[in-house]
Amino acid sequence: MDVRSPSNVKLSNSVQPKKLLLSKWTAVQRVGKEKHFLVCKLHWPEASEEKLEWVEIEAVYSQVSRRIAWRDLKDGNLWQRGWI
Repeated sequence: MDVRSPSNVKLSNSVQPKKLLLSKWTAVQRVGKEKHFLVCKLHWPEASEEKLEWVEIEAVYSQVSRRIAWRDLKDGNLWQRGWI
């Protein structure tokens, strides 16, 4: 029998880079005192053939922005899609 604790389970969010702008996210662990965020900007490299690198997320309550790697949003142990 395979028993897994929640910390051992790898959760994954389905994320499409072109649909990230203005998407809503909830931090699993609060970031500062913030929990709800909105993707407000996408950072594409200078060369158009390259892929998305960073997103800028804005805290809903304080409007403080921070830059994170967009792939971090795929980690279900860190982020959940929508405002929960």
